[in-house]
Amino acid sequence: MVWLGHSSYLLRADGKTILVDPVLSGSISPIPGSGKAFAGADVTTADALPAIDYLFISHDHYDHMDYKTLKTLQPRVGKIIVGLGVGEHLEYWGYRSDQIIEKDWWDQVDLGNGFHVTITPARHFSGRSIWSANTLWASYVLKTPSRKLYLGGDSGYDSHFKEIGDKLGPFDLAILENGQYDLSWKYIHMMPEEVVQAAKDLQAAKLLPVHSSKFVLANHAWYEPLERISKEASIQRQPLLTPASVKLLIWMSPTTAPTTGGKLIKQWN
Repeated sequence: MVWLGHSSYLLRADGKTILVDPVLSGSISPIPGSGKAFAGADVTTADALPAIDYLFISHDHYDHMDYKTLKTLQPRVGKIIVGLGVGEHLEYWGYRSDQIIEKDWWDQVDLGNGFHVTITPARHFSGRSIWSANTLWASYVLKTPSRKLYLGGDSGYDSHFKEIGDKLGPFDLAILENGQYDLSWKYIHMMPEEVVQAAKDLQAAKLLPVHSSKFVLANHAWYEPLERISKEASIQRQPLLTPASVKLLIWMSPTTAPTTGGKLIKQWN
């Protein structure tokens, strides 16, 4: 697995290549010059990625569904799995209808070769430009021949995590958002302590926190998301995957980013 910053990550499991919420154009804003990634945080490009068997989009916000990245990837994507309504964006951008799997919460899809996905709920919202809540936001349960993964997308904390855990758990790994939070919008983005509780509700053997360290969308300090979740995970005895040292994240700060890109983030606790 390679974490590409924010909520973008690349997985190789049982012979298949899986990509989630790729945003690799350096920006999360439709307005030129705004919403830029921290210097050094773009460790690769869409052109450099391999062919993708399964691409998951959790919802259509700009920091999860990037036009430039998806346009570049289109010829190399096998299937792209999305919630209801999101496929319309993709078709407009040039994706073929036979590439798109568009489903509602709790729908199940047999991808073949021992791969199976269930589209599951999240507590969030969607929308691009001036339109809001007109497409579905989702999380995903991905079962491979050897692993069961929870791909979390964005969500506030609620009872759906326990429902998913009771129905479809336990999980070898839960990948959950942890960053860009604030008490003013806690119902659409979890606090770090709630992320740990969500992993417990899901019955996750290990937790990987994402949605931090690449873009500024909230007022918390740079180190805070991983510091807070590390402390809470220790209290609740939840196995946590983070960079080997939180201090390694300084390589992605605007003033100290080296030219070596993301080489430091390859060793995990």
